[in-house]
Amino acid sequence: MPTDPYIPARLEDEPRQETNLAPGVKLPAANAWRADRPGDLEAGQPSGALLGSPGPNVGYALTLVERIKDQLVTAPHEHLDDAMGVIAEIAMKRAALFGRAPVMADIDAARALLGYDGNVPADFVEWRVGAVHDADHDYIRRRSLVDAVPDDLLRLPFPAFAARVPGAQEALSVATVTGPT
Repeated sequence: MPTDPYIPARLEDEPRQETNLAPGVKLPAANAWRADRPGDLEAGQPSGALLGSPGPNVGYALTLVERIKDQLVTAPHEHLDDAMGVIAEIAMKRAALFGRAPVMADIDAARALLGYDGNVPADFVEWRVGAVHDADHDYIRRRSLVDAVPDDLLRLPFPAFAARVPGAQEALSVATVTGPT
């Protein structure tokens, strides 16, 4: 296959930064980087209530939850967008705890925890309808719900996680979810 004339055939023929420098001048080693610019976080990423869970490419959870939206079992008067927003955010938190991007297992875990797989008692569904109502548009409500899910539960492998879901649902339904009234 022919190659364009401006592409070097050998690696040693590729241009280097030094070729642009004056003869005898070498590039100095890079200096250590410090967060000293305006807007840099000096002490690292802040953590706490309502601050979220930063991780690599966590927004991919929104794409994954979009793929399963037809499989979600919602109650009457429950909005699919609210369910999808909370499922995605719990999946984002789980993925961030593992230091990776979200995968379908994170979506499945969030879906099982909130009972959108259809395996949930009626009293939990009643609580969920109120807790998740308007969560897609209410950051505080959504984050409060996600923050109520314990990190140690989300760190479990999926089989162990699935075994603890009923107890976690009971504990979650006791948690207070705040938001504007």
